[in-house]
Amino acid sequence: MKSMLDRRTVLRGLGTVIGLPVLEAMTPVLDFTPGLAAKAPEAPRRLIYIYVPNGVHMQSWTPPKEGVLEELPSTLQKLEPFRHQMTVFSGLTADKARANGDGPGDHARAMASFLTGRQARKTHGADIRIGVSADQVVAQKIGSQTRFASLELGIERGINAGNCDSGYSCAYSANIAWRSETTPVPKEVDPKAIFERLFADPKIEAAQLASQAKRRRSILDLAMEDTKDLEKNLGGTDKRKLDEYLSSLRDVEKRLQAATSQNHQHRPLKAPEATLKPTGIPAGYGEHLALMSDMLILALQADLTRVATFVFANEGSNRSYKFIEVPEGHHELSHHGRDKAKQAKIEKINKFHIDQFHHLLAGLAGTKESGQAILDQSMVCYGSGISDGDAHNHDELPCLVVGGGGGSLKGNRHIRVAKETPITNLHLSLMDRMGVNVPALGDSTGHLGGLS
Repeated sequence: MKSMLDRRTVLRGLGTVIGLPVLEAMTPVLDFTPGLAAKAPEAPRRLIYIYVPNGVHMQSWTPPKEGVLEELPSTLQKLEPFRHQMTVFSGLTADKARANGDGPGDHARAMASFLTGRQARKTHGADIRIGVSADQVVAQKIGSQTRFASLELGIERGINAGNCDSGYSCAYSANIAWRSETTPVPKEVDPKAIFERLFADPKIEAAQLASQAKRRRSILDLAMEDTKDLEKNLGGTDKRKLDEYLSSLRDVEKRLQAATSQNHQHRPLKAPEATLKPTGIPAGYGEHLALMSDMLILALQADLTRVATFVFANEGSNRSYKFIEVPEGHHELSHHGRDKAKQAKIEKINKFHIDQFHHLLAGLAGTKESGQAILDQSMVCYGSGISDGDAHNHDELPCLVVGGGGGSLKGNRHIRVAKETPITNLHLSLMDRMGVNVPALGDSTGHLGGLS
């Protein structure tokens, strides 16, 4: 078997390496079998984890009935277009987010244990210890198949030292991905840095990259000659697909440039460099989330990675949501004391996060490879390590999975699991579908059944 175009073909320019989506020209053909239809390459599966802090208003999150999702609760109604590929879980528990004798610190433990299923060592010194996270177990097994073993995205920066939650290191409340028991994988919050990481030639000097950025040269312009040469060997369908992909890339690039200009306009003239916002971060939280989501879609489309985490805000975040008429801080509101007005505002924040989640899912559903939507091949797990922010409980976690998982997930269901079922059981089942079979993860007790 051979293909007209190698699957790993890239477009190169001065300091530019642009991965390509799957094209028909990459389809293997049989050498000595005239008339035999070519078999499309099998699309890879992807695993993505989305984390939101401070729990949710569970009364507006939980579907009213088990089984078929006949009716979506108010918080999840924006996800109606993806109901057929969505499973909502009730009853999952993060036991290692509980105190278990360690006293307060629920927020730090919530994020640290969400993907590890391990109890965080209570320390704000250098002797942090937790466990390897589910995403990194998968990345270590299959990461060599892509340019990047995994991507870690976020919106709020974090530090790996200091006391951020009742004696727990800031590393716990700011990192969801852990490469080893003592090594978190820092998330990148600057879209410009992610863009350069994905599409800049790693061999080019940093000074040359800076010079290109200063001249506002598009990476597509830099790779124009390579693009023209490639198009000569493509059919009509592939040309359209390539044009759609490059148009999406250019759109993201323009939005990055707009964010850069906006940040320059708002910088204090005499502010020290350490206090300045990174140049690629949009001023608006919603635009920041959308830009990071679109960056993730591009990375998945070009098969630059198959594993990713995206933290919408650090655990315990007290971000204000004035733009949706919620001026109070998120963490402050989560301690609502059953006040109806505060709960209503928490629900508004929850719906805003779901709106942003919808943006990511819509992009994955609208991006095709080998005749299928990327969402059909993906498993996108959305959740929090806290259920009700006021109670700080870690059972009945808000958690759902959207995507076809390459035909391995059924969808359109609300599954209530047995009480105290570890959320790590779900992670094991998703890892299985990525071809990564391990006997246990953290406090797991087995694989979660009934998903397919």
